[in-house]
Amino acid sequence: MAVADAVREALGTQSMIRKMFEEGALLKKQFGPENVFDFSLGNPDVDPPPAFFDTLKELAAEKKKGVHGYMPNGGFPDVRSAIARKVEAEHGVKVDGSHIVMSAGAAGGLNVVLKSILNSGDEVIVSKPYFMEYRPYTANHGGRLIEVDALPDFNLDVAAIREKLSPRTAAVLINSPHNPTGRIYPKETLDALAAVLNEHGKVCGRYPYLVADEPYRELAYDGAVVPPVLSAYSESIVVYSYSKSLSLPGERIGFIAINPDLKDRDNLLGALVYATRILGFVNAPALMQRVVAELVSVNVDIDVYARRRAAFTKILDEAGIEYNKPQGAFYLFCKAPKTGAAPQGDDLAFVERLKKNLILGVPGSGFGTPGWFRLAYCVDEKVINASRAAFLKTMEDFNAG
Repeated sequence: MAVADAVREALGTQSMIRKMFEEGALLKKQFGPENVFDFSLGNPDVDPPPAFFDTLKELAAEKKKGVHGYMPNGGFPDVRSAIARKVEAEHGVKVDGSHIVMSAGAAGGLNVVLKSILNSGDEVIVSKPYFMEYRPYTANHGGRLIEVDALPDFNLDVAAIREKLSPRTAAVLINSPHNPTGRIYPKETLDALAAVLNEHGKVCGRYPYLVADEPYRELAYDGAVVPPVLSAYSESIVVYSYSKSLSLPGERIGFIAINPDLKDRDNLLGALVYATRILGFVNAPALMQRVVAELVSVNVDIDVYARRRAAFTKILDEAGIEYNKPQGAFYLFCKAPKTGAAPQGDDLAFVERLKKNLILGVPGSGFGTPGWFRLAYCVDEKVINASRAAFLKTMEDFNAG
């Protein structure tokens, strides 16, 4: 038995996103990249802003002793202080560098958080649909993922979350702007959730953490504002990545920020630093730490994504495909067309129909929500516009039976 049972099982049901991405690579080889419309992977194609390249060049040229060596596991102290200023401005709480732990992206940060807070059998509540990697991240550290349906508009159903709370609840994990729906949770929802978590804590003696996964915080449209989480609830933790705001997914750089009023603050901070070390990250990449510290107010051009959203929704409207209009992030969550008397469309079958016309999307079943599918518009607008005929052909064939 060369492979662990849990890993063997996971390999049989691995990420539908990666599966579609890999199938896309084969289709591009067969038909040519210009003829395949790959909307499967949330891999931003927008270049990092010019300030990133200028800063990277300057810092990489420095020959100060120790700049590429080990530092405290939580990150360079001056970097953590710079990040604290960003968090303070966005979340409306007074934080300093001691409340920040630098991480290897949001994925690394979430694993560090879950390692720090979960005992075997503890539960993490998520709202469906949800980023599919949350399940293995939770299982990595002995936890169980507890799914709750969202409201019809994909807002959090706070009453449903209340029903799922138990003495085993270690955390409620939220993601806003949301992957795959693009939903931004309003302040009123966060306040209501905080009230429920506080009520639960008073009754059972265990206050669940509210963990906010925020790699898309800056990607909001039409003047929308992403409400702060740290000022909404004292037992809150924010995990952030520069993968989207600076288009640096491959550089694996982000941070964890905790509420300074958190009840067991010092122990949690110690646990986060310890978990960073023993999970094998040791520390976030040194050069990237120094780069992002210089770019706390710099972001990619969000208008590029807004234009793509407009181009894509125009095509979907023409094709007759229903979707949830995203307030943020860069995904369209679409309804699979219904067939016969079925209460919802077959997302798996419809994604296969799309693939026959060289369109790659991801079934909503992979996000815990059958009947929907996701299209990522972090691709060149030319690709979106060129896909029009393929979408129209897919729906023409579908409607013809």
